[in-house]
Amino acid sequence: MDDIVIQAMAKWPNVPHCYGWLALDARGAWRMRDEAAQQAGSPGDKLTNEALVGFINRNYLHDERGCWYFQNGPQRVYVNLEATPFIARTDPAQGFLLQTGQAMPAPEEVFITETGAIVLRTGDITAQVDDRDVATLLHALERDGKTVGDEELLAWLEGGDGELALRWKGGLVNVQRIRADAMAQRFGFVQRPDRLNPPK
Repeated sequence: MDDIVIQAMAKWPNVPHCYGWLALDARGAWRMRDEAAQQAGSPGDKLTNEALVGFINRNYLHDERGCWYFQNGPQRVYVNLEATPFIARTDPAQGFLLQTGQAMPAPEEVFITETGAIVLRTGDITAQVDDRDVATLLHALERDGKTVGDEELLAWLEGGDGELALRWKGGLVNVQRIRADAMAQRFGFVQRPDRLNPPK
């Protein structure tokens, strides 16, 4: 966390938490959701101010419930997640970059949902891959050492036999199926903190 945030938390320790006003979309954009956006159920306005986005990225944390938030000075601003707590993009030099700008270590686990979304897991990082980068990873899927075709992948997603693996940066990582609606429970995060009772 930024020093200014730590100082503000010490000075004003009992500021009420904020819910519903900030979201992370499935392409890694932070979105501000004013009252109109909240009432309409819309994603909200994409934040483009580099200083503000950088501030959010540096002060992005989670609580003991698995709810992610931006520590805005003394106040926790809880984040609605369209997908997962992190969104990853492929990067020629780093392998994967998170929406926070940090490099993601090589994935330990890879999952594909029924809709074809790819989710990476390393340590306590769960990151869905930006849909604009999914095609790159699909071309890196192998079965018995051979690239997997579209029909073969669809058959596998529907419960077909065999094992898939992702070849990435010289290594192979087994690929598992997962339902999109099972990810939050499996990986211990809360997509909609605004639907929970705020902590006492």
